[in-house]
Amino acid sequence: MISLAGRDILHGWGKFVFTGLGLGLLIGVTLTMAGVYRGMVDDAKALLDNSGADLWVVQKDTLGPYAEPSSVYDDHWRSIRTIQGVSDATNVTYLTMQIRYAERDVRAMVSGVVMGDVGAPGWPPYLIDGRQITRGHYEAVADVAAGIGLGEKIKIRRNTYTIVGLTRRMISSSGDPMIFIPIKDAQQAQFLKDNDAILEQRRRTEQNPALNRPGLPDLLDAVIATQSANPFVNAVLIRVKPGYSTQEVADSIRRWHRLQVYDRDQMEEILVSKLIATSAKQIGMFLAILAIVSAAIVAFIIYTLTMGKIREIAVLKLIGTKNRTIASMIVQQALGLGIIGFVVGKVSATFWAPFFPKYVLLEQGDAVRGFIAIALICILASIVAIWAALKVDPAEAIGG
Repeated sequence: MISLAGRDILHGWGKFVFTGLGLGLLIGVTLTMAGVYRGMVDDAKALLDNSGADLWVVQKDTLGPYAEPSSVYDDHWRSIRTIQGVSDATNVTYLTMQIRYAERDVRAMVSGVVMGDVGAPGWPPYLIDGRQITRGHYEAVADVAAGIGLGEKIKIRRNTYTIVGLTRRMISSSGDPMIFIPIKDAQQAQFLKDNDAILEQRRRTEQNPALNRPGLPDLLDAVIATQSANPFVNAVLIRVKPGYSTQEVADSIRRWHRLQVYDRDQMEEILVSKLIATSAKQIGMFLAILAIVSAAIVAFIIYTLTMGKIREIAVLKLIGTKNRTIASMIVQQALGLGIIGFVVGKVSATFWAPFFPKYVLLEQGDAVRGFIAIALICILASIVAIWAALKVDPAEAIGG
């Protein structure tokens, strides 16, 4: 019966192969969707790994600098560094925004790093070209995913920066490339109001009778100027000394500074379970829909092939072929279709994955699980055709 199934496939190989190609493209999309989710998780882990931190100190009652806004005073690091077990404490800012490059906008996560402390938490751990930032202003290091070359200019808010170094796989949890600039520039870009906003605030002050008192506008101007140079950062990154427990250090910071502290596992939980949870559910829905569509396609084509050889099946039953053997032939055809589809899908996903704007991580484990799922889908999809074949009356081999 194995040769019979093979001969039947060869007899209608055109329909079989083209159906397998169509199914393969659908399977390729399914594998790619799974790869997109894996890529999102890997991006989140890469963001934490590249930060070089063991602990993240953020504003109390917030989820940290990656999931929601956080502001802490930029002088906290001095007292935090004196806590027993702390090897290094460094300020950092994060701001996802549109930067101007040439004639187009590039969405990126701008990160501010403390100058003179290369290798500290928050700095890019390695470069593939150029050098690290050495000047206190107007120099930047960019991830190659931003598509910006060494020595080129970008504009962040009102300032222009020169790209002096390039790095790789320095991305945000949403896959945006990171650009590193001096932290003073980053604070200005994040917190400083633009000139029009300052003028508007002064105009509103002058028009407010309650504030239009002698000496008060000058005082408010001073307050505005102070706010413009906002002494805040988004987080303090902590590196713990060997031999010390991150939990003990975190408890000390919570007790003495009244700030929120997360370790690596907690921060990963926030990024994976909260930040990309909705995207994961959407991808899960797409995978379920694609699985149903794949099953429908396999069921339809196998049923069509089976109905096209009713007389042959009747002849087999007339000569005494067991129902189990006929069912096995139909299942073999369904599995053959699934194997062709899986091979085409795996090759297609591998080919087009590098061209996706987001990182697509195709894991071998997902491919194995996908193959098993496709085999099960093909077996289940062949049930309708088997049911129709077993209902065939052997007398049809003699009639008409």
